[in-house]
Amino acid sequence: MASEPYQPPYSLTPIMFRMVEEIGEALGHLRVKNGAVEPHLRRGNRIRTVQASCAIEGNTLNVEQVTALLAGKRVLGTPREIQEVRNAFVAYERMAEWSPHSLDDLLTAHGVLMAGLVDAPGSFRSGGVGIQYGEEIVHLAPPASRVPALVDELLAWLKATSEHPLIASCVFHYEFEFIHPFQDGNGRMGRLWQTLILSRWNPLFATVPVETLISEHQADYYAALNASNKAAACTPFIEFMLAMICDALRELIATEQVSEQQTEQVTRLLAVMGRTPLSAREIMAKLELKHRPSFLYSYLQPALACGLIEMTRPDAPRARNQKYRKTALGHLQHPNPLSAGEGGDKQLTDKEGADHDE
Repeated sequence: MASEPYQPPYSLTPIMFRMVEEIGEALGHLRVKNGAVEPHLRRGNRIRTVQASCAIEGNTLNVEQVTALLAGKRVLGTPREIQEVRNAFVAYERMAEWSPHSLDDLLTAHGVLMAGLVDAPGSFRSGGVGIQYGEEIVHLAPPASRVPALVDELLAWLKATSEHPLIASCVFHYEFEFIHPFQDGNGRMGRLWQTLILSRWNPLFATVPVETLISEHQADYYAALNASNKAAACTPFIEFMLAMICDALRELIATEQVSEQQTEQVTRLLAVMGRTPLSAREIMAKLELKHRPSFLYSYLQPALACGLIEMTRPDAPRARNQKYRKTALGHLQHPNPLSAGEGGDKQLTDKEGADHDE
């Protein structure tokens, strides 16, 4: 007699239905806007995703450092932190190659994500593990001997389920963390695989930085996992993750709107910058601006976020001698600076240029 197919324990709730509807509306809004995220925002979101997913596991590199590292620059960080970021970026870039239902692809992805970080990347664990948050052990995973069968059952359920992909991806994420199939990297793999599942349903999810919201609500993330463990059903975790997805989409919409509104200011900033790095004070002088907060919010920060300019010292964002220069993308966006921005203005003295750039 054939055994019944595995069915993860959870209940559908009114909160889930409302979240699914709101997520659908947000996706519809993004589809109206040409159906795709702008290229510079897409890369920025991928960097935020990588940084956040690593940060949840204790990596201390910030977004500016990750951006610099992935551009081939040297940053201050431990060899392990640098390897974690590089591996995660490659894994997210290769996501399109993998099937959410494939065991081989799951193991390959872990091999990419944990290369140089564990003894046997891409292999299931051989011993016991648990989830620890702070000083508390919040979950002891099933014995290693059961892992292959449990993962097979979960992948088979994912392939066969008629559940909405938003719900199914959350269920998979929780069940994957419950099984904890690898010695290390389970959290990063669970978040990566949920993004893969969602991106197969809607390609926009390949660039939605849900991990950033999870990082900002890390305590709530572990609380939802713990609540699901205690309830012996992943209902609380599904509700939490749907809220994170919804909020991430809202932030993406807001970011695009801000980007559109600030196009004129960013264009003006690029117009006064040539190939010589400039301090914030020097750029403000060329733009004839005197209000520093407005300059930072409306000009400098959006240009940095869009990858149009970069810091000369990304390892020390607040350095007194920090300067800024156009990136290759910035030169493409505005290849011919205004003549006034290329040496025609009065040069500032060393004293004027030595302010503390925030």
